[in-house]
Amino acid sequence: MHRPAAASGTPIAFSGSPIDRADHIRTDEAALGALMDWRARVLVLDGLLPGIDETGGLVWGSLADVPEEAELVFLGLLEGKACFAPVPGEGAEGPAYAMPRAWAVMQQLVPADLAIYGGARSLVDWHARHRFCARCGGATKIAKGGWQRHCGTCGADHFPRTDPVTIMLVEHEDRLLLGRQPRFPPKMYSALAGFVEPGETIEEAVAREIHEEAGVRVRDVRYIASQPWPFPSQLMIGCTSVADDPEITIDETELEDARWFTRAELEEARAAGEAGTDLLYFPRPFAIAHRLIAWWLDR
Repeated sequence: MHRPAAASGTPIAFSGSPIDRADHIRTDEAALGALMDWRARVLVLDGLLPGIDETGGLVWGSLADVPEEAELVFLGLLEGKACFAPVPGEGAEGPAYAMPRAWAVMQQLVPADLAIYGGARSLVDWHARHRFCARCGGATKIAKGGWQRHCGTCGADHFPRTDPVTIMLVEHEDRLLLGRQPRFPPKMYSALAGFVEPGETIEEAVAREIHEEAGVRVRDVRYIASQPWPFPSQLMIGCTSVADDPEITIDETELEDARWFTRAELEEARAAGEAGTDLLYFPRPFAIAHRLIAWWLDR
């Protein structure tokens, strides 16, 4: 298995959480209740944004800081202490790219804290958006330590979801196909990506998305690495593929532009960092697209 994270020496952003999820405690109400004492830690959140201390780390409070009516999610155990996160009054509004404060926070946190925050954010955001039953519309309440919601009206159980998204490199004669969406900053190009649809394998989703967005047929799809992406709760599945015919036909409802970049062009952009080149900006380090392209350049 290929490991682009190893080349950089740091885990892929939002991965590598030090928290023990302690599934055996989630289903044991007595054991969970026994952990809810003065030693328990509660992640401080401002809505869905984390509190950051003077050192750039996550801020933790205690159960005494939480209003009685607040819903709490059990994140797991860290250094022997139970960790919780409060469910905000509302879930996320708008797509990830419309959250500049979130981007700023992500760049301050060390990898372990970023992973803790990412997992907590996905979970509490799901709870905030699922207070009513999808089957009957009745009110739901937290169960299994926050890893389930139960409808008291029809008895249905609902579970936090993760949406699989493929993000893929396309190679042709030592070049990579990258695209840009209209919302991207100028000169920003990235790997093509799209949701896996019902009834598809990962390989089928990769081939379909690339053909839909850029009109390119690919083969030899291989998995490279994955990344949790908490906006709101996706699993980015990084793959690589090969094209025999480089002709591009852009779907303008999906992409503003798509083009082939040479190895030299990508190396120059990576070396330029945030300044970029006259041609493009290299994807930001917290994005799996950065790791995938770096893996391709370094292999």
